[in-house]
Amino acid sequence: MKKILLMAGLVIAVIVALALTVIYKTKNHSPGSITSYEDDNLKIFVFYNRPYTKGRVIFGGLVPYGKTWRTGANEPTVFETNKQLLIGGKKLKPGRYSLWTVPNERSWQVVFNDRIPAWGINVLNHGNPSRDPETDALIIDVPVMITEKQFEQFTISIDKAEDMFELVLAWDKTLVAVPFSVNE
Repeated sequence: MKKILLMAGLVIAVIVALALTVIYKTKNHSPGSITSYEDDNLKIFVFYNRPYTKGRVIFGGLVPYGKTWRTGANEPTVFETNKQLLIGGKKLKPGRYSLWTVPNERSWQVVFNDRIPAWGINVLNHGNPSRDPETDALIIDVPVMITEKQFEQFTISIDKAEDMFELVLAWDKTLVAVPFSVNE
């Protein structure tokens, strides 16, 4: 009996060690980052992972057009706000959301979802994104801008101009800006 328990413990330890190694290795290739904005009682926090271009064709290649993308790598991107926002004429309540996108050549759907899954993809479902459309809180279509500047690493920023804000997603030569305001 002791041998069986010892072997089971050894197998579990090896599996845990392998899982931690895989997580560590993927985090090295797409490190986590935080973008935040704080002003006049407004607090916005975005946690995401930043993959590199590495000479690859990104949109329409690595990230296919017309399919849900976890908007970064590893875990899904998390967007948090302490105030109600107005995004494309739609209200987004204060809270934590997973941020998903559906890239296309000329426009993207940007999706705020109430559910934050543990990982951005479902390994048991052929690596498809773990987004559940039933829990989408807000979807907005935004135009794509092609830039001269190349963003080697996926970048999310929050920019402010007077009383309007933009959530900016940039990678390779593609830039998408989601305009929003505080809805008080």
